[in-house]
Amino acid sequence: MSVDVMPKRVIIDTDPGVDDCAAILLALASPELQVEALTAIYGNGSMPQCAANALRILAAAGRADIPVYPGATRPILRSPNEGWAAHIHGDDALGGANETDSDGPNRADVDNNWAAVEIARRALASPGEITVLALGRMTNVALALRIAPEIADALAGVVVMGGAVRVPGNVSPVATANLYEDPEAAAILYDSGAPIVQVGLDVCDHCGLSDEQFGRLRDCPAPAVRLLVSASTYTRAAYRRLGRLAEGEAVRYNDVPAVAAAIDPALMTMQRLPVAIDTGSDLTRGQTVVDWYGMTGRDANVDVCLGVDAARLTEMVVDRLTEFPWPVA
Repeated sequence: MSVDVMPKRVIIDTDPGVDDCAAILLALASPELQVEALTAIYGNGSMPQCAANALRILAAAGRADIPVYPGATRPILRSPNEGWAAHIHGDDALGGANETDSDGPNRADVDNNWAAVEIARRALASPGEITVLALGRMTNVALALRIAPEIADALAGVVVMGGAVRVPGNVSPVATANLYEDPEAAAILYDSGAPIVQVGLDVCDHCGLSDEQFGRLRDCPAPAVRLLVSASTYTRAAYRRLGRLAEGEAVRYNDVPAVAAAIDPALMTMQRLPVAIDTGSDLTRGQTVVDWYGMTGRDANVDVCLGVDAARLTEMVVDRLTEFPWPVA
């Protein structure tokens, strides 16, 4: 597969996470993207566990050349959720895929620089060229903005996986996990002036893979895809138990549409809107508050994804993951 333009240079800020695993593999299999680094953040597991999982995914994909930088271990102001997301992603945050993997990458193998510093350094070294795919909590990105506020202008963009505009949240009636967990960090980003694309539940809720599509992943012999399928077993069961899968839906990887939006924005229907993050109320903490009618006088600051060509997106995902020439163990 060839592309007519230079690939988009991306840093993936991530908390792997089963859906992060699918998203990272999609990015690696897409010629439109050039993955230059992964920055680890707490979320689906502790930060050290998520960093180890990032290394595990890269090793399975044959991309151990991509550096992984350790990031924040907790929100900027609030206490962390010590239970992490084990009920969805398992105790190792990767659906149990790492629990018996004694030969996998070690937590000590991460790079010796810090995520926020590296995001700021790379953005300033290449103005207008670096896009951050923020698949986890916004803490690393917010800290980078505190270190170097000028990266708001230097970044090509930030694609945020999170938010719920016309649909309910998934950890509160109005909020999604990535914004609820550290709303102050999300507010720093949303108020920074950085170009933001929000890929939230308004589109993710429609992008589950069918049984037939998941079956194609299951039949793929590549170690990278086998890792994803193995990790997905736990998450599929958890989503079914919680009633979060629609009829005919085999699995849902909520981080995948964010990567897909970076690959092909035409997959999404977007509207530029004024969006603020609520930090003051326990009831609406982390809500993506949209000023639809200009009542607050706030400038439009976010391209919000409100619709998606889900059929084309999911086929792209399955085709790329199963047809990419992954290394064979």
